[in-house]
Amino acid sequence: MQHSTPGPPDADGLLAEQLLRLTRRLHRSQKRQLESADIAITPAQSRLLRTLAHYEEPPRMADLAARLEVVPRAVTSLVDGLEAGDCVRRAPDPSNRRVIRIELTDTGRATLRALRDARRAAAEDILAPLTAEQREVFGGLLSTLVDGPPPRC
Repeated sequence: MQHSTPGPPDADGLLAEQLLRLTRRLHRSQKRQLESADIAITPAQSRLLRTLAHYEEPPRMADLAARLEVVPRAVTSLVDGLEAGDCVRRAPDPSNRRVIRIELTDTGRATLRALRDARRAAAEDILAPLTAEQREVFGGLLSTLVDGPPPRC
């Protein structure tokens, strides 16, 4: 009978698992914050609201679908749910009445503020054990990972 000896620990696999666990913990904490603020919103709806806030003028559904990298039908469903909660409204384009634009409402802006507050509180909770210097280093490392390596010439 042949026994396999364990090889060296899979350091990258362990890091990947830790990142996933940290992400799940952040999501759970943010969800608790939103529930305590009595805000019922899905992660996909949250992403659409955050994306919508970056436009200078209300975008078309197709613009949102392209930016979110989803099919237009997915945006329609998200907008339907957000519209039912009075976070967004469909409005005809003034220059072409056949084009529908998606606008944030006052409720949508308040929801965005609550989302930011919940995300900030969740991050504070998770980052609490780190010193200010450790947070700065961690932020730099995360930025490097998120932005990816510089392009090669």
